[in-house]
Amino acid sequence: MKKEKRANSLGVVITGGSTGLGYAFARVFLSSGDRVVICGRNQQRLDDALHTLRLAVPNSEVYGIACDVGDPSSGKLLASFATDRLGIIDRWINNAGTAGQLKRPLWELHADDILETCTTNLTGSIMLCAEAVRIMDRQPSSPEPRYHIFNMGFSSTGASLSRSAVSHKASKRGVAELTHFLSGELKTARKSSIGVHELSPGLVLTRLLFQDAPEKSIKLFKIIAERPEKVASVLVPKIRSITGYYSRMRYQPLIMTFLRLIIGIPCIIGKGK
Repeated sequence: MKKEKRANSLGVVITGGSTGLGYAFARVFLSSGDRVVICGRNQQRLDDALHTLRLAVPNSEVYGIACDVGDPSSGKLLASFATDRLGIIDRWINNAGTAGQLKRPLWELHADDILETCTTNLTGSIMLCAEAVRIMDRQPSSPEPRYHIFNMGFSSTGASLSRSAVSHKASKRGVAELTHFLSGELKTARKSSIGVHELSPGLVLTRLLFQDAPEKSIKLFKIIAERPEKVASVLVPKIRSITGYYSRMRYQPLIMTFLRLIIGIPCIIGKGK
C-alpha cells in the first residue's frame, strides 16, 4: 500500500540497513522525517533493527524486507516492496557489501569466499542500480536530477591503502567504475531526472572491518576509523541535499585519515610493548 508523501519527506531505500553504517543511515533519515525501506540477509537482525528504529524514532515510517542483493529475484522483490511502501523513491543507497571472510592473499582464499565477495559488492550493486533506474524512470520527470542513486566504491588511493583481500578491493573499484559508466549512460539516454553518485564513508567501525584482522590492525582501526553514527550524521544531510548528475561524496578528506594515523602510531607502538 502506497503512502502519501509528506512535505519535505524523502523516500529512501538502504541495502544492508540492519546493522552498521546502513542502520545509522536509516536512523538519521528517519529523524529527518523521511520514509525508509531497509533490507538485510538475516531476518532476525532485520526484525531487531526495525524494532529499535521504531523505538528510537517514534511514529516514523520504516519498513524492511529480507534480501540477498546478489540474488536477482531477491533484488526484484526489494524493488517491488520499496515501491509499494514508499510510492516515490528519492534516494537509493547501495550500502550492502562484504569484505570477505578472510583478509589474506588471493591464493589463500576459498573460491566460495571470492564468489560471495564479488557477487555481493559488484554484481549486487549493478543489478540494484538497474532496478533503481527502472523505478525512477517511471516516476514524475524533471529537467534536473531529483532522484539519486548512491554506490559505495573505492578510489584508487583507498584501494591501495586497504588491507582487505584482492577480491574486496577489486570489486569495490568495480563499483566506482559502475557509477562512472552508469552516469554516462543516463546522460546519453537523456534520463534527466536521475543522478548517480559515488559515496566514500572511509573507515567505519563495524564488524566487517575487524573480521580476520590481526590485533595490531584492530588497534589501528580503533584510532583512525569512525563510528557509524558520526559518519551518518555528516553524510545524510549531504545525501538529502544532493544535486547534479554525478559526484564523489566523501565523509572526510583522505588527509584527515593520514593525520589520525600519524598521531595514532605512537599509541599503537606503546601498547605493543
